[in-house]
Parts: sequence; C-alpha cells; structure tokens
Amino acid sequence: MTEYHIPVMLDECMDALRVSTGKLYFDGTLGGGGHTGEILKRGGRVIATDRDMEAIDHSRMKLSQITDYNGRYTLVKDNFKNVLEVLKSNEADSLDGALLDLGISSHQVDENLRGFSYSGNGLLDMRMDRDQYLSAMTVVNEYTEEELSRIIYTYGEERFARKIARAICEARKKSPVETTKRLADIVKSCVPVVGKGGHPAKKTFQAIRIEVNNELSGLGEAVSDIISVLKPGARIAVISFHSLEDRIIKQTFKMVSSDCICDKSLPVCVCNHKASVKLIGKYKPTEKEITKNTRSQSATLRVAEKL
Repeated sequence: MTEYHIPVMLDECMDALRVSTGKLYFDGTLGGGGHTGEILKRGGRVIATDRDMEAIDHSRMKLSQITDYNGRYTLVKDNFKNVLEVLKSNEADSLDGALLDLGISSHQVDENLRGFSYSGNGLLDMRMDRDQYLSAMTVVNEYTEEELSRIIYTYGEERFARKIARAICEARKKSPVETTKRLADIVKSCVPVVGKGGHPAKKTFQAIRIEVNNELSGLGEAVSDIISVLKPGARIAVISFHSLEDRIIKQTFKMVSSDCICDKSLPVCVCNHKASVKLIGKYKPTEKEITKNTRSQSATLRVAEKL
C-alpha cells in the first residue's frame, strides 16, 4: 500500500518554522498530515485546513492514533485563502508560524477516480473539493475553443495551446471527452515528443486543474493575510511546484519585505509602505530527497520572518 502523501522538504520546513512546544501553527494544506504530524511531534499546536474531505478524514484517523496529540490540533475543511475566518472561528488571533505546501497530494494523483493523472484512466474530475460544481469534465466539454486555448496557454505555459484546444473541440463533437486517457491521447496527438520533457499532456492537465480549483486567484492575498497575523519573529514557509505559483509567492514576499513600493520613476517615496517581513531564503530539495520522492524535484521553498 502506497503512502497517502509524502511531505516535501519536511526537515527544511520544520527548521524554517523553528517549531516550539505550545506554539500555534497554521498548516493551510493538510494533505496526508505529514507536516502537521511533525509539528505536533515537536510539541506544537496546529490549525490545519484542506479543501479535500478525504484528506481531512485520513489525517484525522492518522493523528487520532497518537494520544499525545489529542487536543493540540484542529482540522477544518476549508480553503487556506479563508485563513482569517478560520482563525477567528477557532478563537485564534495570531500565529507562531505558518506553512503552505501548494499543489496536489500524491493520493490525488495516484487515485484514478479523482481524475488528476494523465497516466491512468478515470473520469475527468480534478476537483480538490468534491462538493463544488465545476470539474475538469465541465471545462473540457463546455468551455469555448478560445477559453480552452487561453487556459492551456496561461496556466500550462503550453506553446501548442491553440492546436490542443482545437483538437479537444473537434473530438467532443463526436462524443463528450469524459476520461483522462482520452484527453491525454488528444493532447499527445498535438504535441511532439522532444527529448525528456515529460508526458506531452502534463502542461494541459496542470492548466485544467488550476482552472477547476481556482488555484492562483487570491494566492498572494492569502499569503499577505497569513503574514498579517504572524507574531514578531514568526515565520511563513511556502512550497510551490511550478513557476506560476512561485512567481506569485516571490512577488508577494518582495512587496511585503520592501519599505517602498512606489513606481521607480518617482523621485521620492510617497507610498509610506513599511516592510512587515524579512526574507530568510529560498531552498530546493536535496538529491537524496529527489531520489526517494521524484515528485519533490520541482519544489521550491521560500521562507520569510515577521518583523
């Protein structure tokens, strides 16, 4: 039986957060509970969120088996972008640290029924929150050719976006595109295999997944909200897995760590903006971790500390 989800850069995250006994941490992307479990193991308290009820149920069962953790964690089915509301509803007004492990869990990829993987064959779904209406099947079969092209180009950074969108629309005229295998085959017919660039459908699947789950919208604002409730000296650690996410995190960290965000053409500062964090560093997984967990290869960890 494969592990539900292997937490990425676990030691680096714990070192970055400097977890201490009795301190309160926010894990905005619970997944398989690996990062939350390690915080609890080191004596911390955790409020954790996830949009996926399967992740909540799995982690609750896993963590409940360790009696020492009882009373030190709260698991909430919600989007981490609602962090301020989640904290308020749990009577917390400040944090000693926060962690976001963006992207999707190993379980979501490996479970064909979830429809995330271009390698298996399941119904097109890709919903992190299975209570929401919008699914990959809706996107693929109901979006216009122009909308599909825009999404695949913007969120997948796929240069064959127009060709792929056209092929999808031609295919669905014959019958709805309902499975991951059929979508992957359509994309493969449009994208030439060059070198070791991975599966031809990788970028298209990423793009559709981002659209379905609205992953990028509000990400920077959520990070700013988390920073606003960090105590002085507390840290935020964010793991991203592709350039679109990392760019947002990098830009947000740059803004909140700057004393001036005025247009550079202005002769003097008029914004009165003050830095609220200092940047600690950017980290990549070790070769040892990549060997054990190939999915960690694209991960980037950025850390900032509240002033």
